[in-house]
Amino acid sequence: MNINISNASGEPIYLQIASQIKTLILEGKLKEGDALPSMRTLAAELRISFMTTKRAYEELERDGFIESYTGRGSFVKAQNMELYREEQIKAIESLLTEASDKARKCGISMEELHGLLDLVNEGEEVSS
Repeated sequence: MNINISNASGEPIYLQIASQIKTLILEGKLKEGDALPSMRTLAAELRISFMTTKRAYEELERDGFIESYTGRGSFVKAQNMELYREEQIKAIESLLTEASDKARKCGISMEELHGLLDLVNEGEEVSS
């Protein structure tokens, strides 16, 4: 498992680890039932504290991405992709609301904002 830690990032290391493992799961690179490295092994590989990896795994378990069993290890849990999609839609709505508010304050029309979104996406159609 290839996890990259950035000390320059403002994000805590345990959240960087959890986020990257979530991405691997959601992209299908880690599948249901796959074993994760032990907390101690991952800590040694990343040259970080065991407590940091423990906290990352606790975060993943709390969010429903992994299951941990004493003496057996931690494993990828089956994902409810529809629930994940709904959570992502809520997060996107929040970001779009913020962008819309900023645009309104700067006198940017909704048409211009739509144009900016198209530009950011390089004119690609968003699939539903």
